[in-house]
Amino acid sequence: MKPGIRLHSTVCATAVVVVKPPAEGVTLECGGFAMGEGAGAPAGAELKPGYDQGTQLGKRYSDEASGAEVLCTKGGAGALSADGRLLELKVAKALPASD
Repeated sequence: MKPGIRLHSTVCATAVVVVKPPAEGVTLECGGFAMGEGAGAPAGAELKPGYDQGTQLGKRYSDEASGAEVLCTKGGAGALSADGRLLELKVAKALPASD
């Protein structure tokens, strides 16, 4: 997996771009199912329980264990994960006060 690859969920509308690829042997998932480079989800697809928290457009998600980082380019109902571990939403660091 290389930076810049676009991945699409197979169970919802979520699409991401890989910012930092994961360590070797890690599968990026959405809704509990592996993501692919092909077009989106088929009609009637269902999310696995526990992987339905959703994704937000324009937000970065990361996995500390594998080092993976992705940018969400299309939000959806499925939660992002790497080998079953839910990815964490990255938050901006607070700027220091300028007193």
